[in-house]
Amino acid sequence: MDVEAAAGVCSDIVDRVSEAVVADRTFLETVLAGMLARGHVLVEDVPGTGKTLTAIAFADALGLEFNRIQFTPDLLPSDITGTHVYDEHEGTFRFQRGPVFANVVLADEINRAPPKTQSALLEAMDEGQVSADGETFPLPDPFFVIATQNPVEQEGTFRLPEAQRDRFVVEVSMGYPDRAGELELLERRSNRTTTKPQVDAIVDAATVSDLRAVPETVTVEPAVREYLVDLARATREDDRVAVGVSPRGIQRFYEAARARAVVAGRSYVAPDDVKAVAPAVLTHRLVLTDEASIRGIDPAAVVSAVLDTVEVPAATAD
Repeated sequence: MDVEAAAGVCSDIVDRVSEAVVADRTFLETVLAGMLARGHVLVEDVPGTGKTLTAIAFADALGLEFNRIQFTPDLLPSDITGTHVYDEHEGTFRFQRGPVFANVVLADEINRAPPKTQSALLEAMDEGQVSADGETFPLPDPFFVIATQNPVEQEGTFRLPEAQRDRFVVEVSMGYPDRAGELELLERRSNRTTTKPQVDAIVDAATVSDLRAVPETVTVEPAVREYLVDLARATREDDRVAVGVSPRGIQRFYEAARARAVVAGRSYVAPDDVKAVAPAVLTHRLVLTDEASIRGIDPAAVVSAVLDTVEVPAATAD
C-alpha cells in the first residue's frame, strides 16, 4: 500500500468514526496517527465527553477484536494479563488469558487503579507479549491500547507514573463539543432506537497491518530531523522542567510525525507535521519542577514556548 492509498483509507476511517462520535476531526486524526505509529493513545478528559465511545468506534471501523478493561482501585494485575488456573480434568495448570489479549484494548479510567496495576500493561505495550510464571504469551497482531483517564484533580484518581505515560505515543483531549455538536448528538439519538451508535467495519486486521507499515516509507529530510530533535531537546533546557523529553520520546515523536504525514497524504514529513503532533507527543512526557508546579504552570505552555522559539526549517519534498 502506498501513501496515497493509505491516506484515502485513513480518511474513510475517520469519516466512519465521525458517524458515531461528535468530535473535532483533528482529534480523531491524532488518535489514528497514534495507531499508525505502532503506538498507543492516552485520552484525558472529564467523564461524559465520549472517550469510551471513541475507542469502541475505532475498533469497529478497523474490524478488530475489542476488549474493555474497567480500571478500579481493587483491580489486580492478573485481572488484566490473565493467570494460571488448575484444570481438574487434565490435572495440570493452564494459562487463562486476560482481557489484554485483543487487537484493541480500552483501558478505561486507567488512573483509577493503583500504579502497580497500571504497570501490568507495560510489557504488553512495549513488547506485544505477556509473561506469567516463566512463560511468554504473544498478543494478537495488530495490538493497540487506547487508555482513558479523568483529570488528576478528580476524587479517586492516581497520577500515572512517568514510565507509564512515556509508553503512550500521544496524549489528547476531546473537549466538549460546541453547541452545534451537542445539538447533533441529540439529533442522532432521536433517529435511532439504541443508546449506542453502530459503526460498520471498512477494513480488517490485515489491512490495518498494511497501514501501519506505510509510515516506514515516508521520507524525513535531515533539516526536519534536526528540527524535531531540537524541539525535544529544548524541553530539557527550560528552567520550568525537571525532566524533559527522553531519547525514547524523540523516537516516538519521529514516528508520530511520519504517521501524521501519511494521514495528510504526503510521502515526506513537513515541518507542519512535526508542529501538528508536537503538543500531543511532548506535553505528557514533561515533569515540571516543584516551583513550576506550585505556580500552576501548564506543561502545554512549555511546549508552546518551545515551538515559538526553535527555528523552523524550510520545507522540502522529494
